Amino acid sequence: MCDDNSAKEINIGAAIEAILFAAGGSVERERLAEALEITPDEVDARMNELLRDYEESEMGITIIKLKNSYQMVSRKEYAPQIRTVMDLRRNTPLSQAALEVLAVVAYNQPVTKAFVEQVRGVDCSGVIGSLCAKDLIEEKGRLELPGRPLLYGTTENFLRCFNISDLEQLPPLPEEELEARG
Repeated sequence: MCDDNSAKEINIGAAIEAILFAAGGSVERERLAEALEITPDEVDARMNELLRDYEESEMGITIIKLKNSYQMVSRKEYAPQIRTVMDLRRNTPLSQAALEVLAVVAYNQPVTKAFVEQVRGVDCSGVIGSLCAKDLIEEKGRLELPGRPLLYGTTENFLRCFNISDLEQLPPLPEEELEARG
């Protein structure tokens, strides 16, 4: 912690809550550390304390970790009431094709549309467009090959929707399970 007394005078946990609430989206732990004049490890320690407090108090909100960012969110068990108040319709579930494309992208990213189509054996243009519109995948750059095809990868929204903090939490692929048993 720095020598400046301003960082010592504030309640770091409350400051983190205020920042996350005001941001409305995810905030990188390094940005939190910089704003609070503490180390990123101290941010993680404070976050763990906050998460315990939220769990014990059974509040309607909580904080989730997304890669190296944190976000304040409502608890999923209150989704029906939130939808009613905000007049939101439940998102339509993803089709089998969309789930397949999403799995190919998530496990192999960054990937080209041609790679996804080679794995699935069918045109995936519409599905990729739909997944981009739902902010589950995004363009991650271009491949340095003739035609410079776009590369796709998953988004922070993908992590949020599947309730995981990073891609390491994806379940193993069936081939990996078989290799592990064999």
